[in-house]
Amino acid sequence: MPRVITFGEIMLRLSTPGYLRFSQARQLDATFGGGEANVAVSLANFGIDAEFVTRVPDNDIARSCLRDLRSYGVGTSHCITGGERLGIYFLETGAVARPSKVVYDRAHSSISTIQPGMIDWHEVFKGADWFHWTGITPAISESAAQVCLEAVKAANSMGVFVSCDLNYRKNLWKWGKTAAEVMPALVEGCDLILGNEEDAEKEFGIKPEGFDAEHSDGSIDQTRFESVCRQLMERFPRCRKVAITLRGSINANHNTWGGVIFDGETLRESRRYDITHIVDRVGGGDSFMGGLIFGLLTWSDDQKAIDFAAAASCLKHTIFGDYNQVSVKEVESLMSGNASGRVAR
Repeated sequence: MPRVITFGEIMLRLSTPGYLRFSQARQLDATFGGGEANVAVSLANFGIDAEFVTRVPDNDIARSCLRDLRSYGVGTSHCITGGERLGIYFLETGAVARPSKVVYDRAHSSISTIQPGMIDWHEVFKGADWFHWTGITPAISESAAQVCLEAVKAANSMGVFVSCDLNYRKNLWKWGKTAAEVMPALVEGCDLILGNEEDAEKEFGIKPEGFDAEHSDGSIDQTRFESVCRQLMERFPRCRKVAITLRGSINANHNTWGGVIFDGETLRESRRYDITHIVDRVGGGDSFMGGLIFGLLTWSDDQKAIDFAAAASCLKHTIFGDYNQVSVKEVESLMSGNASGRVAR
């Protein structure tokens, strides 16, 4: 069985029930989530040996968080304790023309004060096939960026395949350097790069011509992104494949969704899904990444891998919480065209 390691921050998620605004809510639903942890949960659901690495405080909330991950089959044996607190994010789910809102409360979180040398990466990567990280982690703090680079270099030295989700978050880059200054050294060590329509532009100045995500009305010409993929591969010669998620936002409840993957020669497009009643889009990109990693580890067929990723992520939009809690069988059913939603008896 392939073994995948992910590294990053996991947070307590406090969301308003239903579509209530922060000002209306008198209680909040508590779950956990974070980019790399979300990927690990997806992979564990698909039967992959997935291990999540992070730093959390030594308290009951953190222990509940790790116990929650283990309940999904995610390994936590290399997580370390220390620091002040677990980060929190508050979510208000949008509806129709009102967008969702996120408020972060993650300053001084345990992972923001992690230091190089705290994690024995060579021990972590023993027997590992794949390492995944996202652009959220180096945005947290300078030391988190240093540890992420430490992990990428160790993975490279041990022959572990490395993937990253560029995941640009402008509100997180506050520690003194920009994403454009920090990310190139990290991405240089990656074999697979995933991004969306704005990540490559915000971090590397690479963008598709004639595309505006804010005014897409749900229609996206996926072939416009071949130039983005080519430019990323030219900028980062180690990279073997580039994948891009393509979201057309008609309103907060209705999106189109799909993706492309490029291997340096051929651009392969997934089916585009019309998601008309979104339950929860948080973690959508992570579920795509989890599906893509599974697909590439399972089949030597990029088309099948990108189709699996898009279908898995389409299903995630119907599930509350950060985690994509679907099986391979359910994803393959959607891939085969079964989108009726009829009761399975």
